[in-house]
Amino acid sequence: QVQLVESGGGLVQPGGSLRLSCAASGSIFSINVMRWFRQAPGKQRELVAHITSGGSTNYADSVKGRFTISRDNAKNTVYLQMNSLKPEDTAVYYCNADGVMYGGRWFDYWGQGTQVTVSS
Repeated sequence: QVQLVESGGGLVQPGGSLRLSCAASGSIFSINVMRWFRQAPGKQRELVAHITSGGSTNYADSVKGRFTISRDNAKNTVYLQMNSLKPEDTAVYYCNADGVMYGGRWFDYWGQGTQVTVSS
């Protein structure tokens, strides 16, 4: 089994910053891609950013230039640095990771989500 645990959400004023973390643990041989998604009330879940094992990144247009995704492969952890936050960034943020478990089985797991609220 694989577990993903997010942390770092909270309430922040517009223009502020937050840093989310997501640590993967369990029977992990290797992690391929790590992603951050978000889901606002009444909206579909959307991909915010992803990072490959080699460090290649991609971002949604709505967060380019404000958010930065990074990962620490030794710790099986992905981060999302969020700057210049806007009220429209308010959502539950979820991390997702896929890869290979010991024994060769492929995995694709989600974290439980962490709430980010941007409001004055």
